[in-house]
Amino acid sequence: MLLTLIFLALPAAAQAWSAAGHRLTACIAWQQLSSQSQASLGEILARHPDYPRWQARAGKYGMIAIFAEAATWADSIRNDPRYFDERREWPTPPIPGLADNARHKVWHYLDFDASGHVREGELDQQIERLTQVLRASPSPQQTTYALPWLLHLVGDIHQPLHVGRHDDEGGNQFEIENPYDRRQPFTNLHAYWDDLPGPYGLRGQRLLDEAERLIGLIPPPQRGTLSGWRDESHALLTQVYPRSAGSLLPIINERFHLQSRELAQRRIVEAGYRLGWLLESLFHSGVPRETGNHGRP
Repeated sequence: MLLTLIFLALPAAAQAWSAAGHRLTACIAWQQLSSQSQASLGEILARHPDYPRWQARAGKYGMIAIFAEAATWADSIRNDPRYFDERREWPTPPIPGLADNARHKVWHYLDFDASGHVREGELDQQIERLTQVLRASPSPQQTTYALPWLLHLVGDIHQPLHVGRHDDEGGNQFEIENPYDRRQPFTNLHAYWDDLPGPYGLRGQRLLDEAERLIGLIPPPQRGTLSGWRDESHALLTQVYPRSAGSLLPIINERFHLQSRELAQRRIVEAGYRLGWLLESLFHSGVPRETGNHGRP
């Protein structure tokens, strides 16, 4: 009976770094951009139908905070009735200004089987496709749609469990005890990792201060490639599963928790730098352009 109650209390399957993680990635990326690129990106985001929401949440902190809010959009649409799950629901009415209003849950992850083959998910494919849209599309509607998705998915591919194991759905079916969260001491591993970057409501000066702290703490990564980013995350799976036994489930002990926080912070910083470099390669001229292999994922 106790186990049944515990499992009923487990949260729903997680989708990505928490909003804090995506905001931090975006803030770090923003600081890698020239003023010219920042202006171009701001113009694209200003056309988005959800821009007023981002602007309201950003408050007095300006475009860097709006950019950070835009990076959370691809998760926020999960609970927005204007959007639909194309695998399970009928399409909702089109949203003026957007090329698509499906939730595209499979864009957020890649799941591998034991032999190393992708079983489900389109994360790397969609990053490449969205990059090409921003590089070459003449359609304002297409670029306005593609940019928030790209901001989000580059963060996702740096979360190890978004390039995870098919047999446990990227850690969503791996239940754990987490004594570091009194509100949800029983959860799943994916949710634990998503929440490591900080509280969901991390915004404002605290957000900017934390981004600065991480930049000062962790050196810039190698630029890498899209396949390299994916393979880095997949290789980290050996480090992200707890091995200590708790009273009922594998438990997050102090050593594992500290190591996991350090790893999550490093991946946030790597994602931020790489996202910034990618966007700079696309927008430095003031408009999306063909850039050969420079800065491409």
